[in-house]
Amino acid sequence: MARLEGKVALITGAARGQGEAEARRFVAEGARVVLGDVLDEQGARVAASLGDRAVWARHDVGSEASWAAFVETAERRFGRIDVLINNAGVLGIAPIATITLEQYMRVINVNQVGCLLGMRAVIPPMTAAGGGSIVNIASTAGLEGVAGLVAYVSSKFAIRGMTKTAALELGRARIRVNAICPGGIDTPMGRGDDFVKVDTGGVMAALPMGRIGRPEEVAHLAVFLASDESSYCTGADFVVDGGMLAGPQWGG
Repeated sequence: MARLEGKVALITGAARGQGEAEARRFVAEGARVVLGDVLDEQGARVAASLGDRAVWARHDVGSEASWAAFVETAERRFGRIDVLINNAGVLGIAPIATITLEQYMRVINVNQVGCLLGMRAVIPPMTAAGGGSIVNIASTAGLEGVAGLVAYVSSKFAIRGMTKTAALELGRARIRVNAICPGGIDTPMGRGDDFVKVDTGGVMAALPMGRIGRPEEVAHLAVFLASDESSYCTGADFVVDGGMLAGPQWGG
């Protein structure tokens, strides 16, 4: 069954990782998708591989002008907007004692400001379409502190707060707003230089599920929240973390 048939979705950070997995899953479920990212070559390849149900657009989520162009591309190509997946994100490891304002604001501008601008940009077209679904990608780092990740944690806590506020403000317009909080997911961002000295394999092996998560597992949840199956879900956090937050592991 095509669970997203007839829907048009915007997905940011769609050139790789979770965003790419979401784009592929959405098209497989019948949606038409506009993929956005600053990684032009990778993003264009992904869109081309998805056929005429997908279109690529370079998109900087921290720019108001870029959001206006991104929305215009979707409306011109597909005529409407039903779903926004605010997936784009960056990571930076630095303790509070040494982080620079530039380092901090780089993360905040992409993760937090980008999410705000995206929600604001789609309100008019979603309202005109009779409603829609906004899915903001937060993190388990938006549910608990993580040493060395003050900027990332701050941005993800903020995304959860904005999600709940937007749900309150937009519910009467039939726009639902929810957050997905992934734990450790096997993506290029999670395999980047910032984690060279971190034993992520050991951390993931200690989880109840005993492994790292796959991008497709986040994408499946995004499909549910974008679809009419979740018609009474708004303002909520949906955790996909392999049991990371269930509690400490005391034995084998």
